[in-house]
Amino acid sequence: MRIIGRRKEHPITFSASAELLAEGARFNDEIHRLPTGNTTHIPKGLYRFKSFEEANQHQQDCLIAGMAKIALERM
Repeated sequence: MRIIGRRKEHPITFSASAELLAEGARFNDEIHRLPTGNTTHIPKGLYRFKSFEEANQHQQDCLIAGMAKIALERM
């Protein structure tokens, strides 16, 4: 097994520091920016494709349509 990097664990304290509070707020904001199940832009259903190229084209078409929809909503 190969270890890459080390995670710094913060000690548990009874009073939070401003630095740790700000770090927690940044972490929370980043978590909320992660995509949810509604952002795939691919309609529900079962899809069967003859080739990987056809599947990739379908995925790309759905993504483009979803991005266009988001852009129109932001205008």
